[in-house]
Amino acid sequence: MSVGQLTSLNGFVPFQASSLWNTDISSAPLASNSANIINYIGSTVTLHPDFGSGLYEGSSIGIPYEIVSGSQAKVNITLGAYGDESDPGPMPVPSNALIEGYPAPGDGDRHVLVLDKDNCWLYEMFNSHELSVANWSADSTAIWDMTINAQRPYTWTSADAAGLPIFPGLVRYDEVAAGAINHAVRFTVPVSQQAFTAPASHWASSVTDPDAPPMGTRLRLQASFDISGFSQANQVILTALKKYGMILADNGSAIYISGAPNSGWNNDDLHNLTSLTGADFDVVTTGPVYTESNVPSGASPAIGAFNTSATYIRKGGSVTLSWSTTGAIYNIISPTVGPVRGTSIMVSPNTTTTYTLYSTNQYGRNTATVTVAVQHITVRR
Repeated sequence: MSVGQLTSLNGFVPFQASSLWNTDISSAPLASNSANIINYIGSTVTLHPDFGSGLYEGSSIGIPYEIVSGSQAKVNITLGAYGDESDPGPMPVPSNALIEGYPAPGDGDRHVLVLDKDNCWLYEMFNSHELSVANWSADSTAIWDMTINAQRPYTWTSADAAGLPIFPGLVRYDEVAAGAINHAVRFTVPVSQQAFTAPASHWASSVTDPDAPPMGTRLRLQASFDISGFSQANQVILTALKKYGMILADNGSAIYISGAPNSGWNNDDLHNLTSLTGADFDVVTTGPVYTESNVPSGASPAIGAFNTSATYIRKGGSVTLSWSTTGAIYNIISPTVGPVRGTSIMVSPNTTTTYTLYSTNQYGRNTATVTVAVQHITVRR
């Protein structure tokens, strides 16, 4: 990946090939109520690319992202409305990070997406505001390990309503220019069901109509749809919709597909995609649909130990934090550290600090704490 705003991933695809984001679903079976779901969404509703070049009413068009190096300084995140289902900071968010809708993000979703290219972590925030150089606020956050097929705990949200990562579903200019999109695409509808299906983990609706689409619903462009009359760029997008489909990620406008803003997009050409309608798609099944009655349950991670090599240190010294967990998908240490792999890390606190280990899997989260006291030595002469 190339460091910078809206830069190229140089062929890197987040998550494993077996991830539902990266799975070829061109032969996946149709959902038994595919036609009903399409009619619920609207068979005559037109597809709309919710991304492009330039500005619309003073704001950029699409969801931006930032690629940083592993040395990017981490900042604190003040959590808001969905803090109990969020991943704590710190996160490597630059002070000039692009907020969705930049340069005038207004009161929209204000997503911020940051990829750490050296350590393969994806950081996502919803309703993001920079409070200072060292502190941002967000109503919801999620950290994703891009080397595995991570998921949120069942019924937890993320920076997206469906509990999904946002970045993997964006149509990006660099991949279209390279000739292939090798993943599913994010899309929205006005009304979803109070249910979800993989890879989603959360619903955002009180509607129980079985014909309403659950979060995570996968639409696939019909194989018979003729794409030969479209531009090469649009053929890349349409080919991906046949091979990987699009995944319902949020409530919003009907059949709006998400992408990243870029000066390279030809807005007039992208507009030609609006000739597609809901009737050109089928709903495919990639797993069971979960409602309040059948949400999977299981054991949260077990934390066997969370220790420090020294309880007291002098200012300027270092200690090693070590831990053991069972059943965790990912671990985070807050403050100052962030997501971790392995079983130990060295820290150098400047003041007495209580570290919290957050250990999370698909069923929930457990925490443990340890305190390192910092002694300030006064030299008398």
